[in-house]
Formats: sequence, C-alpha cells, structure tokens
Amino acid sequence: MPTGRYLLHDPHDGAPLGEEHFQCAPGPSGWRYVSQLLTPTGDHRGSVDVTLDDLGRPLRVELHAGGWQVRGAALDGVTWVRTDPTGTHATEGNVRAHAFTGDSPAFLVATARLLRPEPSGGPVRVRLVAFTDPVLAPLTVDRTWALVGRDAHPTDAGPLVVDEYRVTDLDTGEVHAVHLAGDVVLSAPGIELDDLRSPPSAFADGGA
Repeated sequence: MPTGRYLLHDPHDGAPLGEEHFQCAPGPSGWRYVSQLLTPTGDHRGSVDVTLDDLGRPLRVELHAGGWQVRGAALDGVTWVRTDPTGTHATEGNVRAHAFTGDSPAFLVATARLLRPEPSGGPVRVRLVAFTDPVLAPLTVDRTWALVGRDAHPTDAGPLVVDEYRVTDLDTGEVHAVHLAGDVVLSAPGIELDDLRSPPSAFADGGA
C-alpha cells in the first residue's frame, strides 16, 4: 500500500500550495485513495477520498475543501451533491461525463486507469467534471490523454514501469506531461512526489 506525500504548487508561478499526505491501494473490486491536505503552514485544509471500480469508474468520490463538501459517483454519467459551508443548503448536479477530476494527484491515476490508452493507439478523448480549490465548484472539461512512452527502471524490488502521458486541454489547447508508476504520480504540473514509504502498486492487468 503506497503511502507518502506530494508537494503541491501553482503550476504557473510555482507558489507553494501545501502538501497532500496520501495512501492508496488496489483491492478486489478496484482502487481506493485517501488523503489529507495541508496548507503551506501545516494547517488542515481538506481531504480526498476516491474509490474506483475495476474498470476505473468512480464508485464514490468525497472531497472537502474550504468548508465545502462534494459527494459523487458514476450514475447516468456522473452525479454529485455539493454542500455549502453552513450545511443548510445542497445542490445536485449531473453531467454526461466519464468521471471526475480535480487538483489531487488521485484524479490523474483515476483518469489513466479509466482510459488505458495504448502506446500506438493515439489520444483518447474524455469529458470530466472538475472540482478545484478553494470552493469545489463544478466545471465540465474536455481533454485527451495519449500514452507517449513506457520505460522500465531497475530497482531492488524489480523493474519499475513508468508511463508518460501527454494530456491536452481541448478548451485551452494547453499540453502537459504526466508521469505515473502504477498508482503513484511521479511528476505532473503543480505536483511533486516528495516522499514515498512503499513501492507503487501495480494493477492486476498491468495497466496504469
């Protein structure tokens, strides 16, 4: 079960945004990721809890940030409930999308797991509902993912397979690289793996 810490920063100006302390693991029915978010000064600022089925679809997503809470799942596309800071009002949403995304590295693993692009297969298009800090407001985004490289690096525990993805935001044209090893993000815009206390988990079918 990988356990570790990501350092988060603004991908545009490099300003520190804090840390994400996580643990994740595949299970008999899919994959789960839980984390606690800290500010740059060490204060608690939120949490992430993501559970996927064995096809990479979101069985349950629960996010907390800025006093807001979102709970969602794959249902008629994706469906969610967003609760305001007072807890007295809630809004429901539904979009014909494939899954959720957000600032957490969990969503990069989840999207790669859902799409599973092949090295020679070209980019795969996906529609996602994004919930980003600080208030977890929903935004529908269209992106493509392409697997552009796969390398095996020798380690004491055996080869570590690293996949490089090219991710394109179809609304802005922005292109960036994401490097994954199993269920751990090695590098991505705004994300730095700072500590990993156990090796990444490999999914049973060998995919990301």
